[in-house]
Amino acid sequence: MTPLLELQHVSKIYRGGDTVKALDDVSLTIDRGEFVAVVGQSGSGKSTLMNILGCLDVPTKGRYLLAGQDMSRACAAHGAQVRSRQIGFIFQGFHLLSDLTALENVELPLIYRGMNREERRTRALNSLRRVGLAARVQHRPAELSGGQQQRVAIARALAASPPLILADEPTGNLDSGSGKEIMRLLHDLHHAGHTVVLITHDDTVAASAERRIVIRDGRVVE
Repeated sequence: MTPLLELQHVSKIYRGGDTVKALDDVSLTIDRGEFVAVVGQSGSGKSTLMNILGCLDVPTKGRYLLAGQDMSRACAAHGAQVRSRQIGFIFQGFHLLSDLTALENVELPLIYRGMNREERRTRALNSLRRVGLAARVQHRPAELSGGQQQRVAIARALAASPPLILADEPTGNLDSGSGKEIMRLLHDLHHAGHTVVLITHDDTVAASAERRIVIRDGRVVE
């Protein structure tokens, strides 16, 4: 079976005042339905790796394949379309719009997909119910706790039913109780059939994944 994600000898080089090799000849595969933690300290290259997996950036060298399709050109030319249909993002900082309700925040990516109002409203409501926020759909981010805001972000990632969920330090801004709650939700998504890639520097968080990929100085070391 073709892996969902495959990196083939990927390097990412940033050229400015100094040349920085953020990724150095990285090769890895992630199969459909896996729950994988990518572990590394600040500056290790894990965020650059996530940006490439999420079609937010392209490799300087090597190839990135998503479901067997070479994404190097696709991400550069049609990145927004690829992301809206294939990838759900969960960020450490939530990335919610403060003047929109929870429901409107979840609906927003579906608007970009051109989905009609009735379908996107139904999907958004169902996603918010799945994360336990049926009673908070009309609340704005400032009226929600940190854990609730992250659950809105998870609902937003779920609404388009993407095969891939990328979670970048999803518990980083939360207390331990809320963090455990978010990890339970990620495991629920995994059991429902989503492929989950968790980016973290926290070994305790990473320990709950099925598999760990350790990155150091731009290279996969474990």
